[in-house]
Amino acid sequence: MRLFMAQGYADTTVDQIADAAEVSPSTFFRYFPTKEDVVLGDDYDAAMVVAFRAQPPGLTPMQAIRAAIRATFADMPPDALARQRARMQLVKAVPELRAAAMDDYTRSMRLLAELLAERLGREPDEFPVQVFAGAVVGVALAAMQSELEQSTDNFTSVLDRGFELLESGLPL
Repeated sequence: MRLFMAQGYADTTVDQIADAAEVSPSTFFRYFPTKEDVVLGDDYDAAMVVAFRAQPPGLTPMQAIRAAIRATFADMPPDALARQRARMQLVKAVPELRAAAMDDYTRSMRLLAELLAERLGREPDEFPVQVFAGAVVGVALAAMQSELEQSTDNFTSVLDRGFELLESGLPL
């Protein structure tokens, strides 16, 4: 991220990233299939899956999602939040990252549909399950956009507010 911010995404090479990380380019590619993956990859999906599955069965799907997100991000240190914000800004600014992020959002939607189906005893390809997963990802996208435009430095709260609106039927 430091190189991308200093030189720009397009002007930063994989060789430069590997040098900065003190690894060979082949080692870089063992961990990141593409340069885009350096920006888009994170460990949060795995943590959220664990947190979602740990939620009590009596919670509604939205309550379980909200609790899982709070559990995942509750103890995130300020420097990690700053890195997340820098990543979101970079994705917004770089067209090829925005395109790659769309694939990532689709993957996240599929993962969430699988988790919801597992929790509800349904199939992940059922249209209502997919629509619900898509709505959740849509809230996350809106929260990211809002956070980048308004700079509240409180993405988790903005995201939770979006989920609150979704849970209440999106009153306008």
